Amino acid sequence: MTTFNDRERAEEAKFAHDEETMFRIHARRNRLLGQWAADLMGLSAVEAEGYAKGVVQADFEEAGDEDVVRKLLGDLVSAGVDADEATVRAALEAKMVEARRALIGEA
Repeated sequence: MTTFNDRERAEEAKFAHDEETMFRIHARRNRLLGQWAADLMGLSAVEAEGYAKGVVQADFEEAGDEDVVRKLLGDLVSAGVDADEATVRAALEAKMVEARRALIGEA
């Protein structure tokens, strides 16, 4: 019975670790996306940092990436940047890879 309990605890710990890792990857991706969009909008370094934090916070509005895509697309269009949903989604994928590589490199 002890072996089963140990195995169950190990599986729970692995699940928690995996969830935390994915959360950190998504947060980093969103920060990178915010910086990317801020560069396109011509924001200053201070404004870009604040904007990147806002993109991270926007991800908590609903499950999935739609809230982030909607925010970025709306802000880019409002700033007069020639961007469409495909451009934002391509950046989202690229920044996901970058965030994953950066986080794994830290481990």
